[in-house]
Parts: sequence; C-alpha cells; structure tokens
Amino acid sequence: MQSLTITKIDRYKLFIPLKEPFIISLGPLYNAESVIVKIETNAGITGWGECSPFMSINGESADTGLVVGRYFEKALLGKDPLAIGDRIADMDRIIYGNKSIKSAFDMALYDIAAKHAGLPLYQFLGGKKDKDITTDYTVSVGDPEKMAADALKIKEQGFPVIKVKIGKGGAQDVERIRAIRRAVGNEIPLRVDANQGWNKEEAIETLQALEPFNIQHCEEPIPRWAFMELPEIKAQSPILMMADESCCDQHDVQRLIKMGACDRINIKLGKSGGIYNALEMIRLAEAAGMEIQIGAFLESRLAMTAFAHLALCSKNIVYFDFDTALMFSEDPVEGGMVYKENGRIEIPDAPGIGAVIKEGFLKPA
Repeated sequence: MQSLTITKIDRYKLFIPLKEPFIISLGPLYNAESVIVKIETNAGITGWGECSPFMSINGESADTGLVVGRYFEKALLGKDPLAIGDRIADMDRIIYGNKSIKSAFDMALYDIAAKHAGLPLYQFLGGKKDKDITTDYTVSVGDPEKMAADALKIKEQGFPVIKVKIGKGGAQDVERIRAIRRAVGNEIPLRVDANQGWNKEEAIETLQALEPFNIQHCEEPIPRWAFMELPEIKAQSPILMMADESCCDQHDVQRLIKMGACDRINIKLGKSGGIYNALEMIRLAEAAGMEIQIGAFLESRLAMTAFAHLALCSKNIVYFDFDTALMFSEDPVEGGMVYKENGRIEIPDAPGIGAVIKEGFLKPA
C-alpha cells in the first residue's frame, strides 16, 4: 500500500460579517475571522481545518495564525499525516501555545485520516450516532429589555436552551436574568456565561441571587488566572460551575479535577490545540464522572461540523454550544452539518468531516 505523505499546505483568511454584533463581557464582535488550512497528500486525499482565534482568550489573531502556520507548513511537508501524534509534537516543538492555529492543522489531519479509513469522523474517533445533538442559542449581554426580547425570539424559534452572556456587573446581571425569565417563563433552561467578568465576592453574591431562576450552569465566573478561588465559589454557589477559559487542555482538566474547582468543563478545539488533546480531556472527565460541553468561538460550519462529530464520541458530552455559525451574514461552507428545526443538528456520514469551504471564499493569505 502506498505510504501517505503531505505534499502541499495552503492557508487562507476567512472574513464574514455577523448579522448583528455579538457582545460578551470581554467586548463586542462584529465579524467572524478564521484561518482555513487545506492539506493535500500524494494519494489525492485533502484535509480541511479551521480555527477562529480570539485575541483576548487564546492570544491569537487570524493574522498571527497565518504567520505561525508558515512554520508548521515547512515542518509538516513530506511527512506522514496519519501519524497525528507525531505531527502535533512537531508543531509543539516549533512554538509554545498558539493552540488556535494548531487546532486548524490538527483538524485537517483528522479529516485526512478519517477519509483514508473511509469513515465519517465520528466513527473514526470511536463514536456513534446514539444521541440527539441540539444546540443552544446565545443572547448577547446588554440592556435587560433587549436581552429579554432576544430570549423570547429564541424560545419562539424552538431552541431547547437559551444561553445568556452576563458578567457586566453582578446586580445588573441579576436584573438581566430576571427580565429574561419574565419574558420566557421558568420552564426553558437557561445557561449563563460570565466570561470571567466578576471577582470572587461578586461571583458568590450574584450566583446566590440567581438561584431562583432555573440556571443549568454558569461558565467561567472569574478571571481565569484566579482559578485557585474556584473551589470556594463552587462550594458557596447553588448553581453548577462550568470551567471554560481556565480549562484549555488536559493539564488544566487534571488540575481542576484535583482541586474540585468545577462541576463541568467546556471543551473548545481552539483552546485545546485540536482533537488530539481534546480526546485526552474527554478521557479525564469520563474518569471523574464529569459532564462535558463542546463549545465554539466564531467558526463556520466547517469547524462546527468537526465539533459535532467530536460530540458523538462520549456519553459524558451532553451540552452543545454550536450556534455562532447561525450568526454569519453568509455561509461559506459546502456540505457539513445541517441546522434543522428546534436547534437539532444533522451530521453527515461522508468520509472525514464532510465539509469544505466554497471556492469563492478562498482568498490566498
């Protein structure tokens, strides 16, 4: 059998305006900016990957990703794309961190490997279509009345869960949630995400005040560098804690579990460095009996489809945050997962990820 080698790597910048600003405690976002990685092989198998760097979270931008990707290209050309662990090690030897751009290369390698095996990615990763995947939809932080109106629209569109961005003043956040509950009632679950917006005292006070509002969990209440304070917050909070920005890779998961710092974790490939590391995070969470959410930054349906494949790989993955591609003003993806009614997601059974970027969106870096 012919050995597989990487013969060409292309990197592209993808820029898509959002339908309306997406506002979190870290600031407003007006556009989705991604790096697309396309890896070709001598056997005619092509892998696609994507990352959406978030400067205030992973310290990268699309522009830095394109530059760092040049170093990876030189290191990976001529090498075996099926030896994914070795290729991850190649990138890690070149540069510390830069996990967002590493995740795009990782994704393209897994796309090649699954195509080579003739399997959809979820099967290649050992997963099964044994559960429904339905995404939440997110309300941006802002004026309580506007947030309540947006939440009501989400409920009327049939989404099963509403995610709410808060973290802009604890007392105001309580009023935001109170307004939303008045608008949508108490039955539909709410998830809240403070995006590191509170200090310890404010987090405890706010979470206790939010107890009556049927909150599934709260993501990252305090700055990630203050993770040593998470166990105290968790102990005093009536709402379950989900680690996000403080939970980037398998080393963070080990630390958070040992500390008893959270009840759940949120895995994003742009934080973990890709699927290879995310699988180790999943194994650690499974061993601890911890539930998992698979989340996203501002990726298109290309990466979002890979996330959905990953979400089928563990019974502990029970929360899905795949809504941001719905916020794009245009869709650059051919194939891939399909958003159905009521937030339900249909995952393709084509080999690999099953999605590519349309030719017209591929502008050379």
